[in-house]
Amino acid sequence: MIRTAISLAALSLFSLSAACSSTPPAETPADAEMAEEAEVEDADAEAMEETAELGDIVAVASANEDFSTLVAAVQAAGLVETLQSAGPFTVFAPTNAAFAALPEGTLDSLLLPENKDQLVAILTYHVVAGEMKAEAVVAESSLTSVQGTAIPVVVSGDAVMVKNATVVATDVMASNGVIHVIDAVILPE
Repeated sequence: MIRTAISLAALSLFSLSAACSSTPPAETPADAEMAEEAEVEDADAEAMEETAELGDIVAVASANEDFSTLVAAVQAAGLVETLQSAGPFTVFAPTNAAFAALPEGTLDSLLLPENKDQLVAILTYHVVAGEMKAEAVVAESSLTSVQGTAIPVVVSGDAVMVKNATVVATDVMASNGVIHVIDAVILPE
């Protein structure tokens, strides 16, 4: 009887040990699909959080001193709300040095209230509807600006030109689009 009790106890311990060390049941296709969906949802939520932290195009440009002239021009043209809207937009953003390279007095003249229409035309020529990262831009020979006319794109080696401006930095992300930095102000025909 004692031997039977010991054998039963040993069998119970063996069964308990086997149950604890066994592999989990095989994952079903439904389990795998649910896990994949959860990973995608986590990635989407993370991307949305990162985008929300970026700020809109105006906020991103305002945070960089190299775009203070562009921001002032956008304000004078009354385009702040437009560039803060959902978009998305692709902006070819001239630096302060690009604006400084305009003929003397040109910028001051453009910022006058009576020249607002001309300023709006120039600034909207720097904007393309939709978000186009650098790889999409270089795949095109021409882009249509929101101003309505074409912006020629030329790729030569590592250099990318939009009209007469060289793209000097790409893919500056904003919550409502992307900014590509250019070294000249481009003018519509």
